[in-house]
Amino acid sequence: MKLLGNSGSAFTTRVKFVLELKSIEYEYIEEELRKKLKSERLLTSNPLFQRVPVLFHANEHPLIESLAIMEYLDELRPDVHPILPSNPSERAQYRVLAYTFDNLYYPWMREFVLTQDKERIEELKRLIIEGFGLLEEVFVKLSKGKPFFGGDDIGYLDIVFGSFLGWIIFDGTMFGFNMIEEARNPRLAQWVKSMWSHEVVRALIPSQETHMEFYEMLISELPPTPETVSA
Repeated sequence: MKLLGNSGSAFTTRVKFVLELKSIEYEYIEEELRKKLKSERLLTSNPLFQRVPVLFHANEHPLIESLAIMEYLDELRPDVHPILPSNPSERAQYRVLAYTFDNLYYPWMREFVLTQDKERIEELKRLIIEGFGLLEEVFVKLSKGKPFFGGDDIGYLDIVFGSFLGWIIFDGTMFGFNMIEEARNPRLAQWVKSMWSHEVVRALIPSQETHMEFYEMLISELPPTPETVSA
């Protein structure tokens, strides 16, 4: 099994989490994400999106999209650290929550670190704070007093949300904006501590230096502004 990814990508980190939790041996291949430097391996294995992660297993078609890869690995080795609940209704609910995070919360977080529009920054802060307030309610409901969304140990939603812990810290350090604060998100703040106490999380969350390199890459790939073009 081979994993094509990028060290600064939270979506790559997700897949690493599952591979380690399930004790699956794999070869990791670091991918360059700058448009002009993307490898032929990435362009041919994921021609539509041209992004990581991509999982190669035996002679099967390359697997793309972190959520799909997570479920594939869970079904491949269901007897070792299952991450999705066995109840079909609960599994569907978890998938909706993951989809919501990836298609609503993540775009807010990404835009926040990239935009220069001060009014938009303040609007994004409000949206993110409200969003994590709702996530706090979800955690209280699903965890049932236990340390993780998955109960006593890391599960599907812990992996989906927890893969961004490094970026949450980066935003607090780089921009002075704490997405999770104990005063407004006491249960999520405890969840963060539980996540950091887990050996897999500590081992796999990228360093802040890696996050800075990834951030600088994102900035360098932004289209030129009208001011830049005129200069």
